Amino acid sequence: MGFPTVLVIGQEGNKFVLGSPDDLLSSKKPLTLRKILGRQSLVELTGPRYRLVKGEMLKFLKPECLQNYVKEMDELVNATLLREFRENEIIGAVVFMKKLSYEIACNLLFDIKDEHTKEALFVDFTLAFKAIHSLPINLPGTTFWRGQRARARIVDRMIPILNKRREELSKGVLSSTNDMLSCLLALRDENHQPLDDDLITDNFIFLFVASHDTSATLMSLMIWKLSRDQEVYNKVLEEQMEIIKQREGTEERLTWAEIQKMKYTWRVAQELMRMIPPLFGSFRKALKDTNYKGYDIPKGWQVYWAAYGTHMNDDIFENPHKFDPSRFENPTKPIPPYSYLPFGAGLHYCIGNEFARIETLAIIHNFVKMYEWSQVNPEEAITRQPMPYPSMGLPIKIKPRSCSIS
Repeated sequence: MGFPTVLVIGQEGNKFVLGSPDDLLSSKKPLTLRKILGRQSLVELTGPRYRLVKGEMLKFLKPECLQNYVKEMDELVNATLLREFRENEIIGAVVFMKKLSYEIACNLLFDIKDEHTKEALFVDFTLAFKAIHSLPINLPGTTFWRGQRARARIVDRMIPILNKRREELSKGVLSSTNDMLSCLLALRDENHQPLDDDLITDNFIFLFVASHDTSATLMSLMIWKLSRDQEVYNKVLEEQMEIIKQREGTEERLTWAEIQKMKYTWRVAQELMRMIPPLFGSFRKALKDTNYKGYDIPKGWQVYWAAYGTHMNDDIFENPHKFDPSRFENPTKPIPPYSYLPFGAGLHYCIGNEFARIETLAIIHNFVKMYEWSQVNPEEAITRQPMPYPSMGLPIKIKPRSCSIS
């Protein structure tokens, strides 16, 4: 780590780290992440510029906007499953979920639909993802070096896309609500000036990285869990089939109202994120001398919080080692603040949590209604890479569902 570090554990510690203002504890990201995301990504911005950019992103990611994309997301997931599984009896679920989450982000978040562009960007993003979790050795042939070159190619490919999108906005062909890129291109700062291309491309890369690994992790874990726990699988299947049964008329595509009915399915996802949090924890850096519970934290020291400190605390979650989705269904016993942190908390709470929920539910809905599957390696464990993934890539044997869904 290279710096003196303080580890804080528990609800109060989480609140101290995640709830402190940026002028006290600032974001402390690895060098590799900062180099790939860029100097003006949301994880690096502070103050008014941070609030401006985050606020615009939140407008696009709020439920009122996202509900307009449910049908398109459902169609995309359905078509992708049919295409990929038509000739493949065994697939690697982790790789598939990474590609699927990428397709969803391209089409829905950024309105990038040209197949050649998507394929080229996917190759470079794959290299960039690997570089984020590598040693920061910038020598020819290293993972970090390849990742930085991939980032440069991503930026080069984005410039003509931004120019075309900017022209379409000026002509009224597109509105600022069309996609995330259009939102940022139409945004004006406190001086009524447009954002520069570097900031927009940095945050394009940031949003791809943020949506990719977290979503792919959760969806892979859902497939892993449902293939191992018959009781949970049966309840999820029952809920999804009941939704299909209740559809009126000829409506075949998923709706926003149906997403809201998937309460048990989402509780399964919530419990998975409690027991296997996507984010183990993160660092902050003290920008000035401070104090926590009587202990001095000098300026320049790092502070680290860990999700397991509360996620597996039996004073907060009864019998925490038991998989129990029902713990999220009791409105009379709410989970204390800063205790359940799959999406972080405080000022830097993940802006894409609602998008991740809709994406996960749309994919699981299509998976269980269309297919049956089993693990090729039933004893496959979860390892951190550093995100929690099935250690062998989760190969599954898949076949079309034999029973009627009508």
